[in-house]
Amino acid sequence: MTRKLLSIEDLADYLGVPKGTLYQWRTKGYGPQGRRIGKYVRYRPEDVDAWVEQQGVA
Repeated sequence: MTRKLLSIEDLADYLGVPKGTLYQWRTKGYGPQGRRIGKYVRYRPEDVDAWVEQQGVA
């Protein structure tokens, strides 16, 4: 079974960052890869997980 695509709101909640930060990251080419679905941006959970794993340990 596939997991549902994440909205900007879902991703902001998951990462604990403001939506505005995600929009800024997107314009700078940073952050998990998003996909435009119609007029919406959606994120695949596996892309988000891979991006999180690529980040350094704090």
